[in-house]
Amino acid sequence: MRDAHIDHILGEPMYAVIETGGKQYRVEFGTEIEVEHLEVDAGQTIDLDRILLVADGDQATIGSPLVDGALVRADVLRQDRGEKLIVFKYKPKARRRVKKGHRQELTVLRISEISLNGRSAADDAAQARADERQARQQREEEASRQATADQALAAKLAADAAAKSEAETVEAPAKKTRARGARSTSTAAPAAEPVTIETAGSAATNEPVPEDAADQADDDALAAAEVAAAQEAIAVDQAVSPGDETLASPGGDIAARDTDDTDDTHDVHDAHDTAAPDAPRKDE
Repeated sequence: MRDAHIDHILGEPMYAVIETGGKQYRVEFGTEIEVEHLEVDAGQTIDLDRILLVADGDQATIGSPLVDGALVRADVLRQDRGEKLIVFKYKPKARRRVKKGHRQELTVLRISEISLNGRSAADDAAQARADERQARQQREEEASRQATADQALAAKLAADAAAKSEAETVEAPAKKTRARGARSTSTAAPAAEPVTIETAGSAATNEPVPEDAADQADDDALAAAEVAAAQEAIAVDQAVSPGDETLASPGGDIAARDTDDTDDTHDVHDAHDTAAPDAPRKDE
């Protein structure tokens, strides 16, 4: 079989049809074939003289029976043996059975040259290899230059990022200070107004009181007012007698007594008027 790498390089290489050992083989440059046993040693180079056809691209030269001036050269790789074959012979009704095995002796060759009229497949392959090697070197150099440029760019970007980070680190405290100053200037809380708090057993003060303290003082004052109201209600309930219909209020007992005295005075006057109309009144 022909080398796949050589096939890729040559594209449409020269090929030839040769005859050896009573068989015909289509060969190309780099093809390895197994032929009938030849009396040669491994490592030798031999010329195959029976060339029936040589083709080069669109041109083909056909021999009659051989192609004049054509050359096919091959390198002997090794002497080998083919796969084992079983040969079995028998004759019915004669009790004859014969079983034999066979392995064909082979010689492995690699085609190293095909030439005709000054055109050589080996030279074409060598030139193609040289071109491929040069193209590969150019690609490697281009890749190396690109890698170097990428590394330089990456180093530059890393340096710029480090410088920017350092600058931001240096400017961060100043920015925070300026922002804090602007926020305190624009959103400054108004001064606390004087709050008058008066609780039981303490005098009124006009000093500014914190918000939490003012709330606590308000709660204390409210609780004290509720306690005083409850005590007053209890005192009123105790002062009102069961038979009185007068509503309980501060000074209600005095008003009730004044009303009773007035009623008694009116009764005395009425009795005096009835007994002696002409007599002078006592109060007169």
